[in-house]
Amino acid sequence: MIPARTNPAQINPPHTIKASLSLWLLLMMIVSATVASEESLEGVIEDHWQWVLRQYPERRLEYGDRSGNGQWTDNSLAAFQQRYQDEGAFVARLEQIEPATLGHDARINRNMLMRQLRESRRRFEDGLHLIALDMRSGPQHWHSMIDYLPMETEQDYLDWLSRLRALPDQLVNYQGLLQEGVTGNRTQAQIVMARVPAQIQSLLEGSATESPFYKAFTALPPHFEPDQRGQLQAEATRIIETELNPAFQELLSFLEETYLPAARAPGIGSLPGGKQIYSHLVQRFTTTDMTPDEIHEIGLQEVERIRRDMEAVIAEVGFQGDMAAFNTFLRTDPQFYYDSPEALLEGYQAVSKRLDPGLVKLFGKLPRAPYGVRAIPDEEAPDTTTAYYMRPAIDGSRPGWYYVNLHRPEVRPKFEMEVLSVHESVPGHHLQISLAQELTGLPEFRRNGGFTAFIEGWGLYSERLGYDMGLYTDPYSRYGQLIYDMWRAVRLVVDTGIHYFGWDRQRAIDYFLANAAKSEADIINEIDRYIGWPGQALAYKIGQLKMLELRREAETALGDAFDIRAFHDELLGAGALPLDVLEHRMDTWLESKLAAGP
Repeated sequence: MIPARTNPAQINPPHTIKASLSLWLLLMMIVSATVASEESLEGVIEDHWQWVLRQYPERRLEYGDRSGNGQWTDNSLAAFQQRYQDEGAFVARLEQIEPATLGHDARINRNMLMRQLRESRRRFEDGLHLIALDMRSGPQHWHSMIDYLPMETEQDYLDWLSRLRALPDQLVNYQGLLQEGVTGNRTQAQIVMARVPAQIQSLLEGSATESPFYKAFTALPPHFEPDQRGQLQAEATRIIETELNPAFQELLSFLEETYLPAARAPGIGSLPGGKQIYSHLVQRFTTTDMTPDEIHEIGLQEVERIRRDMEAVIAEVGFQGDMAAFNTFLRTDPQFYYDSPEALLEGYQAVSKRLDPGLVKLFGKLPRAPYGVRAIPDEEAPDTTTAYYMRPAIDGSRPGWYYVNLHRPEVRPKFEMEVLSVHESVPGHHLQISLAQELTGLPEFRRNGGFTAFIEGWGLYSERLGYDMGLYTDPYSRYGQLIYDMWRAVRLVVDTGIHYFGWDRQRAIDYFLANAAKSEADIINEIDRYIGWPGQALAYKIGQLKMLELRREAETALGDAFDIRAFHDELLGAGALPLDVLEHRMDTWLESKLAAGP
């Protein structure tokens, strides 16, 4: 039997074929538009990154490129104006790319770069580039660069000489920025700047060969010929004596005679439009839309919560007295302190060796980059914080470094060493930053950059992970963890208090002393840091609270299926993100886990 012939039109009517064709063409147009938009975006991102490397030659070394080692970033008024215009051009190019035509990852890249560019332009518009240096940052500290520069070949030393020759012009530019700040009422706080003249004066003491800028030439590589060594050392001595020291002396005179008398009160709110500037800095550093009032209230609540936990530890150890008396006991009893800087450094190194074994329980992926523990240079130590971290080079040529402050070991308690180390090294800054640098498929501005609320929020969140790692086994170490959590809660109160509510410096110091067991020397340095860097100190606690919230939500939703390693791998798997972007990422991850079922 021969089957009846089927009319093709009955299977695929003409209007259906046309509709399918139209749909296919529409899809192809969408795909084509998406590809074109993403290629355009990639072009903007790459052009911007190459611009960054030209503008900031110091950054090239992280990629194994030594071509910038003889240069400094141009810090002249004209250079800031030009960078503002260049960033405006990048913003305009990004605005021409419709987010709707991009894929999910490309939209995030576009939005993050746009955010960074707009914030940089806003900083220029607010005149914050004119507040150009303080006790913790500025050219008086640039000699410390030698600690991480590769000093192996003659060219490396010639590059450092080139930088020394160029430094006097940099100092002139700094003076120009500061003078413009005086004229435009954009000055740093006097209490912060009052420490800078002594820092500069210390550079001028002794002979040229005793200058920290000469340090690179004190131990030249043994394979250098005697004449070669002599020429390099002689030129370094000449530059320091005849060019660099006179330039620093001129900057010192300007600071003492012109700038310090014109410097402002502690809070940035004392400047014209200062409260509005501070409100924007709050949003910038926290990557939220929170107001100073809201953050101040969160701080007060966190201080009260942590006080209750601290009082429980005081009761546990059987101390007879209130928290203030217990804190005084901790600050003054010799049992809690090392006798020498050398013993303190050995203590930090011993703590760091105990951290790595606990990581495998918390992370599925660990970074390849190593890290080490170093002392903060003696020239910086009196005026800086308890510790800080320096990220490794992208090309693997330099490890991460955990720098610890050995100045006055009698004020650096043993019970803080574990919590400080997990914050600055692992699982804190070193683990998070190194993982970000080792990510593939991300543009460089995301691999080697990020947002303070994420980076410092993760560092503070990591302090809680010390319990999971078997740390804080005695009540004093647990109290140390609470001291550090309290420290960041106090920051919310005093930073907003100083810059928005008009607190004077002593009120901020007194509030800190009343609520935290850190030494008075540390507290004064901290308060002066907040005065000099408005808003930055808010990022730690706000970031930590968001990460803790995301973890609680995942634990509650997943129950026994919650895997802390998978959670952390996802949290860290896209580099440092704004908190709103992070929340969306983790919500999407949680939804996918719930949809997959047990």
